[in-house]
Amino acid sequence: MKKLQRHTYRFNPHTLRYEKVFVSLRDRVKRISFNVLFGVVLGVVIVIVVLQFMASPKERAMQRELSQYKRQTRLLVERVERAEKVLEDLEERDDVLYRTIFEAEPVSDAERRSGIGGVERYAEFDGLDDGELLKNTTQKVDDLTKRLYVESRSLDEIYDMARSKSERMASMPAIMPVAKTQCKVVSGFGMRFHPILKYRRLHSGIDMTARQGTPIYATGDGVVRVASRNPKGYGGYGVVTVIDHGFGFQTLYAHMASVKVRPGQHVKRGEQIGTVGSTGMSSGSHLHYEVILNGKKVDPVYYFYNDLTPEEYEEVLELARQENQSMS
Repeated sequence: MKKLQRHTYRFNPHTLRYEKVFVSLRDRVKRISFNVLFGVVLGVVIVIVVLQFMASPKERAMQRELSQYKRQTRLLVERVERAEKVLEDLEERDDVLYRTIFEAEPVSDAERRSGIGGVERYAEFDGLDDGELLKNTTQKVDDLTKRLYVESRSLDEIYDMARSKSERMASMPAIMPVAKTQCKVVSGFGMRFHPILKYRRLHSGIDMTARQGTPIYATGDGVVRVASRNPKGYGGYGVVTVIDHGFGFQTLYAHMASVKVRPGQHVKRGEQIGTVGSTGMSSGSHLHYEVILNGKKVDPVYYFYNDLTPEEYEEVLELARQENQSMS
């Protein structure tokens, strides 16, 4: 069967007839080229629109993963902030409560908050979309790590102090060196007028009058370090006994009439170590008593709480605060 050819006709208004249109090869090539070019441009536009507004399955998966990472990062920041508050509370209890109970120095802020690494440590986060958040979070985690390590060591120290609490409490000078019924506090810790030197100077202990020969007792468990008359370094104290109680505590007993212990001897709280006298630069029979904590002389009256009622303690405290003349 013969195939029919398709032709294009155009109406001629002058002849009022349809005439066959003959298209040249050049026109055909131009038309085909235009159609091809238009198709290519349209295809490129469609591809750009699809890539711009429609994500591929792989991109959608990556976006979901990125969203999950951001969510986890926010949750991590919240957990770090909660951990920081818990640690701050623990540090406060450590300094204000635990170390106060055991009379230990609090941990310094400089030790707790010393930096880790330098600025370059966090340079890897520069330029990232969430770089600032990641940098701050990492710095907080590093800070928490350092503070947790310091706090862990501090709690280990507190544990050791608690384990030795009974020994520490027995060693602490917590009673009066002369029975409260046999003595009277006449001069306390602070600036006092010296009865022999005739000028005001620091009175580094407390004076208690008592009859000659009244027993003097060790105020806590310890080891006798000094027990002699006019020992070197204790000029004007006459007969002196010094007891090392450990845990930073020492006690000194001066102007004694006699000594009943020797250097190196272990003594218990309440054990007699000598008798009251008036040796050395003394204006009368009395005991000059000192408490030394970590090499510093402190007010002994604050350590009389073990054998005084609250009313008796207040009375002794009031007597010790009076600015008068010391006896030595």
